[in-house]
Amino acid sequence: MGICASSNVVHSSSDADDIFGAAVVYCSKTTAGRRGSAYSLTGSKGLNQDSAILYQGYGGEDGVLCAVFDGHGQNGHAVSNLVRNHLPELLLRHHNNTSGDGENNNMIKEACVISAFTAMDKDIKILHDQTTFDLASSGSTAALVIKHGEELVVANLGDSRAILGQRSDGKKGEKVVPFQLTTDLKPGLPCEAERIRKCKGRVLALKEESHILRVWLPYDDSPGLAMSRAFGDFMLKQYGVIATPDISYHHLSPDDEFLVIATDGVWDVLTNETVVSIVSSARSQEEAAKLVVEEAAAAWESKYPNSRRDDCTVVCLFLR
Repeated sequence: MGICASSNVVHSSSDADDIFGAAVVYCSKTTAGRRGSAYSLTGSKGLNQDSAILYQGYGGEDGVLCAVFDGHGQNGHAVSNLVRNHLPELLLRHHNNTSGDGENNNMIKEACVISAFTAMDKDIKILHDQTTFDLASSGSTAALVIKHGEELVVANLGDSRAILGQRSDGKKGEKVVPFQLTTDLKPGLPCEAERIRKCKGRVLALKEESHILRVWLPYDDSPGLAMSRAFGDFMLKQYGVIATPDISYHHLSPDDEFLVIATDGVWDVLTNETVVSIVSSARSQEEAAKLVVEEAAAAWESKYPNSRRDDCTVVCLFLR
């Protein structure tokens, strides 16, 4: 059974809701109607470790924050939900403590985002150190986009992904094509592998899955993390796995129709082109995210009938 975003949800700050809250949260502090949708479907591995947020009115009337978080490891659900519930507030707090304009504005945005992500990882470490939650080999990705006016700030940690759907020729009603905003941050990327190896971590693939490079401890065949950046995963933090996001910026044009952010359970089986086609052909904005997730679930059954399906989570934001 999937989970749809509910309107006007304000998530609780209680410990139980932080760790076991619903996968999808929709928040609104604006008078404008909903401009997107979010949907999450639990995979066949057990507990849904994905979470997502669509927050309209974020930091101002025209502000929007969209994000997905993909937990992994025994307590990945705890990390995913904690980050979803607290990172938006941390980002606003760090932004409000900094000022600047002009040519240094992007630098200031980047510093704010990095400091907020660092603070979030430190809070998770406190949970690891002071509670029974062992987060040595549990963590979460984050793919996050903040929209203010026509400007996007994109922050990515791990292998979730954000794309835009753009009109290919600038004419309304014509074909919509994908434009990828993030890079999947996996150990196979040369720059990521280089950093990990300089820190004495190992990047290797198992014989039975030679196409998947993983991060291992220097002298132990564990834990085998399939991404190079994440919240949590403290066993690997001194060996090159970092919680510093890759940050980029995008100025929206009239050709940018919608934004899609999804966890790797979607991207493992659907191409960017397929996802854009599904969203652009949706009958309503409210059903777009659910349609993508349902198509991903069907693709898992078709392509990998003997494998356990991953959790699949999507957030769609319509820009026009």
